[in-house]
Amino acid sequence: MSRTISQFIEENFLHFNAAALVDAAKAYKVHLEDNGKMMITLAGAMSTAELGISLAEMIRQDKVQIISCTGANLEEDIMNLVAHNHYKRVPNYRDLGPEDEWQLLEQGFNRVTDTCIPEEEAFRRIQKHIFQQWKEANDTGKRYFPHEFMYKMLLSGDMEQYYQIDPKNSWMLAAAEKGLPIICPGWEDSTMGNIFASYCMKKELQPSTMKSGIEYMMWLADWYKENSAGRGIGFFQIGGGIAGDFPICVVPMLYQDLKMTDIPFWSYFCQISDSTTSYGSYSGAVPNEKITWGKLDKTTPRFVVESDASIVAPLMFAYILEQ
Repeated sequence: MSRTISQFIEENFLHFNAAALVDAAKAYKVHLEDNGKMMITLAGAMSTAELGISLAEMIRQDKVQIISCTGANLEEDIMNLVAHNHYKRVPNYRDLGPEDEWQLLEQGFNRVTDTCIPEEEAFRRIQKHIFQQWKEANDTGKRYFPHEFMYKMLLSGDMEQYYQIDPKNSWMLAAAEKGLPIICPGWEDSTMGNIFASYCMKKELQPSTMKSGIEYMMWLADWYKENSAGRGIGFFQIGGGIAGDFPICVVPMLYQDLKMTDIPFWSYFCQISDSTTSYGSYSGAVPNEKITWGKLDKTTPRFVVESDASIVAPLMFAYILEQ
């Protein structure tokens, strides 16, 4: 007898991290059913892990209302969309020595664990078209956020000639078509951020053409105030780092710095992580620690799944989507 993914999970994921996955997924569904909203944060190289296969459908079905991600995740989903056939998989990456790594560099491949991104077909292909968006804004005195430039590029249709995967599996394309709000803190350390900086150094662009991280925080504060009524906003964190640390701080900022003492806390929290708390990492901090920082209420449903996000997130999304 055939089983759906959801049935398989309920029948087999009964203990330990597997059970935490189920509990968190069920609570996520309850949160949405109570008319709550959800932020998903993407750290690491989740786009290169092709999370778009499941995340894009979450976006289309309104299972996420806002995303916070690193600049790498913002651009690497599009790279996968337009250069997938040129990627190189290195399943024996643990065996590579310095000379092997140097050869990959000389061949134009930048390695992310077991996957090598082709520089010419991925980075440079996007660079050509995103520069046109930057330049037009620069020359007309307009300013946009990093993700807004990406949206403009995708919605222009200029990239369609390069598509090498089914576009329904691109979460950035789904987000652009939906007009989904995105927060991208620290965008400057991404490849496209570095390229943008190089154009500024060559005096071809002005840094002010790109809206800043401070402006992202100000925008998020307004969005949070407008959307936190009722069941409130949940926080689903994949990995750690700035993608999660930046947006979660909007609540204590509003409460403590702007004296909005009636602002609600995040009303759901789940983190998929393998970071170790004892090393003092923010990414490994258990949810209870966030109560002391004014981010979560003592009654906020809190979950941690200590596992590989590239395995856990698609399974949770499948459960939430009732697949």
